[in-house]
Order: sequence, then structure tokens, then C-alpha cells
Amino acid sequence: MIDRIRQFFEAHLSPDSTSGDSQEHRLRLACAALLIEVSRADYEVTAEEMTAISRAVRKTFGLSVAETVELIQLAEEEVEGATSYHEFTSLINDSYSKEQKIQLLERLWEVVFADAEMEKYEEHLVRKLADLLYVPHSQFIATKLRAQARLQGGA
Repeated sequence: MIDRIRQFFEAHLSPDSTSGDSQEHRLRLACAALLIEVSRADYEVTAEEMTAISRAVRKTFGLSVAETVELIQLAEEEVEGATSYHEFTSLINDSYSKEQKIQLLERLWEVVFADAEMEKYEEHLVRKLADLLYVPHSQFIATKLRAQARLQGGA
């Protein structure tokens, strides 16, 4: 455990690492943390939701399987220590374009629909996150419908 933490700090927070790399890593953590939060909204994290999170992280950031596993583990630790969604959404708002936020919202919906059950708590959380990311309601609905259609069509 100590070695893993040391490796993480050396890889991501050492003086050698550029501030851009550190910022990109924090953004990836923030996005992964929101995906995890959505999976936990109904108090039951399914294997399908975890698979959707892994797929979303790999697809969005172009990571290897090992990097994806590490990022998700670190994001789970971030979620455990988080006091609000603001610490994640403010970082995303500072760095992401409108299009990137919409893409993230679609990934959140993919996690919601992964287990073929949309609980009211999941929908409420995605709505709340859309508001915190300043995504208009029309885009909230459009991303929901696109993700739902894509998953029902098997794409």
C-alpha cells in the first residue's frame, strides 16, 4: 500500500511532472469520481455499472486497462473523502468546453442505463450534476435520449 501511494506521488506529483499533466490527471479523477458517484446513487453498484465506468474512462481518456483500473481505484478514494460534488464539478467547469461537458453527461447516463434500471435517485443525481456543470435542460434530455437509444440499439 505504501509503495503504491509513493509510486502515485512520484508519477503524478513530483517536481518533474508538468503542471499540465497534473491538471489533466485531476480532471480525469474528477470525471471518474462523478461516474462512480452516479453508480452509487441507488446504493447498489452492479457489475454492469462498473463495466460501464471502465468503458467510459477508457473511451474518454484513451487509457490502457491497467491505467483505467488505477484511475478508478484512485477516484473511489477521492469519492470517499469528498464532502461535495462541487470539488469535482468546479474543476471540470474551469477546464472543459460545453461539448466536453455534454460528452461527460452522456457517459454518466451510460452508467445509469448499464444495469437496465433507471432509479429515481440516479436520474436526480445526473440532473443535479448537469446543473452544476451548467448544461442546459434541453441538453440534459438530449444526452439521456442519445445514451438510452445507443444502449438499446447495442451500440
